[in-house]
Amino acid sequence: MSERDPIPLILTGIGSICATVAVLWYYGYLHIAKPEDALLLSDFTMLKTVPGEDYKVSLKPANQVAQCVDGVLVLFDLEQKGLSGVLVDKRKQAVRCAGEETPAVVQ
Repeated sequence: MSERDPIPLILTGIGSICATVAVLWYYGYLHIAKPEDALLLSDFTMLKTVPGEDYKVSLKPANQVAQCVDGVLVLFDLEQKGLSGVLVDKRKQAVRCAGEETPAVVQ
């Protein structure tokens, strides 16, 4: 019986893992999040509508679009591909939505 050298097997395993990660990152299946990618909850404010009172909002739409997915409100960023998040309250409970409609793409 002859013994095999384990170094080529180890290097092949490490190389294949690195190649797999590189291919997943290239095709967008792997995203390494940076702190500047995060959307802070403090960036959003809820305007309470009171009957008879007017409120003003900007005509320019936000860089995020919300969609109801499985009854949970999900925000998608239009500037940074692949960035999405679930809207939660201060107790980390997901904000629910009533409809399952997919919004139209805003141009």
